[in-house]
Amino acid sequence: LENLQPEIKELAKRLRYEVSVRGKQLGWSEKVFHFTKNMRRIVTELYVRDNCHPFKATLLLWVQIPMWVCVSLALRNCSVGALGSAVQEQFSSGGALWFTDLTTPDSTWILPVSLGLVNLLLVEV
Repeated sequence: LENLQPEIKELAKRLRYEVSVRGKQLGWSEKVFHFTKNMRRIVTELYVRDNCHPFKATLLLWVQIPMWVCVSLALRNCSVGALGSAVQEQFSSGGALWFTDLTTPDSTWILPVSLGLVNLLLVEV
């Protein structure tokens, strides 16, 4: 979308000139209407040509945010014992390396920091 902005500005300038000239010739009283309608059509054609509809940029959010909320709630329910004592016992003895108890907060902050860095890396890449 950002790469199309210079082309859109140039086309808007040209269209504005053409609409004003044509409007004077034909005596249009609503030049803004003709400009807006034609500009919308031109921008849509550019989006189709370059396959970059603005909705595609927000599609990830519509999928990722509900998924993140569901996973967070599932992990919370597992860690506080909402799913039963068997799951709670498995989490309290099922860790690895320095985190042997998955029900206690990470006092070293290694997991939260590493998870944040991996997430930042994925977003930047």
